Amino acid sequence: MVIFAVTSLFPIYIMVVSSLKTRVEVFTIPPIWFFEPKINNYISVLKGLYFFRFFMNSTIIGLSSTFFSLATGALAAYALARFRFMGRRVVLTGTLFLRMIAPVVLVIPTFILWNKLGIIDTRYSLILSYVALNLPFCIWVLHTFMREIPISIEESALIDGCSELTIFRRIVVPLIAPGISVAAIFTFRIAWNEFPLALVLTNRYTRTLPVAVSLYMGEVGIDWSQITAIATIIAIPAFIFTFVAAKNLIMGITAGAVKG
Repeated sequence: MVIFAVTSLFPIYIMVVSSLKTRVEVFTIPPIWFFEPKINNYISVLKGLYFFRFFMNSTIIGLSSTFFSLATGALAAYALARFRFMGRRVVLTGTLFLRMIAPVVLVIPTFILWNKLGIIDTRYSLILSYVALNLPFCIWVLHTFMREIPISIEESALIDGCSELTIFRRIVVPLIAPGISVAAIFTFRIAWNEFPLALVLTNRYTRTLPVAVSLYMGEVGIDWSQITAIATIIAIPAFIFTFVAAKNLIMGITAGAVKG
């Protein structure tokens, strides 16, 4: 376990350390392990053209696509878990196969579709793309959690006069909170880190942070010190979101165990 942890954290350590070095120190052989940390790279990145615009684009697109993916995914998963209709298994299996499609395969068809609809180079194009990309995963995860909820709980609520929507909102959603946290973590991280669609579907005003990293790769060379600085900045919100969602996941599991 210790070896696995060290192997996983070592690239992050290299990224953070490199962001605090000068361009010359990054390429020094053998590597410099003891040096005077400098924040010049972070200052240069934060003062860069459109950085905060890119940050806001990533935040709005990431949170919006996560919310809509979870909302529509939860409703679809509830319908697949509780209602019986022709083709239900086909739909459920199809969602799993759709998740196996690599996003890069969808770049050209998505560009053509959004271009015809007139929403290319807008945040809406990425939000809709990420919702479509993450929806199968959300449905599959939430459907798995919903199947574990005893149907007797919902039947008792129906006898008491609750509607299907009330049951879903007040009973089902709180009980699948751990599943929602799991889906939220993966959905947000995919939207936050995705590159091919963001590169093709945006312009200089609607770019996201992963695309901003590529701007530091020019014909003259690659400024790895600034790339690692912006990569560190990009990683921070993703870590915070994962920590908060994971905390809710643990709280949900603990609450379910206590109630059980």
